[in-house]
Amino acid sequence: MESTKVAVVESMLVAPSEETPRLGLWLSNFDVTAAMTHTALVYYYPAPATVSTDRLRAALAKALVPFYPLAGRLGVDEGGRLQIDCHGEGALYVVATADCAGEDLFGNYVPSPQVRRLFVPIADPPSLMSMFQVTFLKCGGVVLGTAIHHVLMDGIGAFHFIQTWSGLARGLDISQACPSPPSHDRTLLGGRSPPHADFHHPAYSSAYLDGPPRPCITLVYPVSPKLLAGLKSRCAPGVSTYGAVTAHLWRCMCVARGLAPASDTRLRVTVNVRHRLRPPVPRNFTGNAILRDLVTVKVADVLAQPLGYVADTIRKALEDVDDAYVRSVIDYLGIESEKGSLQKAPWQLLPESDLWVTGWLGMPVYDADFGWGAPRLVAPAQMFGTGMAYVTQRPGRDEGVVVFLALEPQYVQCFEDVFYSE
Repeated sequence: MESTKVAVVESMLVAPSEETPRLGLWLSNFDVTAAMTHTALVYYYPAPATVSTDRLRAALAKALVPFYPLAGRLGVDEGGRLQIDCHGEGALYVVATADCAGEDLFGNYVPSPQVRRLFVPIADPPSLMSMFQVTFLKCGGVVLGTAIHHVLMDGIGAFHFIQTWSGLARGLDISQACPSPPSHDRTLLGGRSPPHADFHHPAYSSAYLDGPPRPCITLVYPVSPKLLAGLKSRCAPGVSTYGAVTAHLWRCMCVARGLAPASDTRLRVTVNVRHRLRPPVPRNFTGNAILRDLVTVKVADVLAQPLGYVADTIRKALEDVDDAYVRSVIDYLGIESEKGSLQKAPWQLLPESDLWVTGWLGMPVYDADFGWGAPRLVAPAQMFGTGMAYVTQRPGRDEGVVVFLALEPQYVQCFEDVFYSE
């Protein structure tokens, strides 16, 4: 990886192919408190028959018509609040070549700063909302690197865009590629007047983000169908894949880090609120509609209670997120943002007692066929901060799931022993 060289063939801004609304797009409290960075992913295609960069570029221009904020720039309104300046300036589109073979990088893929640097564009200027890089490998494979600003949309919105772009590249018309046009109206998530937080929201509190910066390495753990079935068999009927795998991850983390049984351990989870609001936010809403929640229990309970108890504790916490709770979070974020008390990069400050697990299960992650078939791999380009994990599906329905985890080096061996021995 260190010796891999990538040469840029062309780099350009791709504007929407038709006239789009020109406006300042108001951002919700979920948006303005999201990570001030681009979410970088890589899509690996082992050996596509033919790849036309012109066709990809033309399809991108068409996709940017309904998804016009992706062609905008991060700006501020008259009051100094963040907004998206939508003037059709364009998304960054890069074509490159690399002197490496796909299997060397993606046969046993691990996210890393090197992958991020080589295969995903860096924002210049940083106000760019979206960037895409198509890299041709010497083996004939192709890597698509995507970087979409988190202030603009969450994973659900981003994967909706990729579905649309890839469908257009396959020759579908816009009504086929995007049967549910994206909704950009953030006022659906506006705060109340006056704002009032009716619940306590410790997941956003700096009191629980006091961990010192420490080294970590990224690990990739496949969860085979057999292991997944075994985990679920130890939980209540109907347990979700996310619940069973996250409960197992939490237990393994407590063991590997040697946490004191009488101490508290906290699990941070992300919750899609689209269907939890009344009235619900449209499923095709593209903005950030994800909140963070915190599940706190004693280490002794995570270790000694049945795995089903841990999974059920997670389930109950997720079920408690209803319209009243979401409205409270929205107002809380507005109040705390005014104070300047929210952490901008909370994953970098997780204490050793905590774990943060994001699930991509159920999202159309692999619905990204640009005419070359589905990707062999879709994954984060880089992980940030120890104690962070992603749980995502693998390309085949019968292949189980995979976990990407950032962990301190000294705990890796113990973690792996526990993860696959239980």
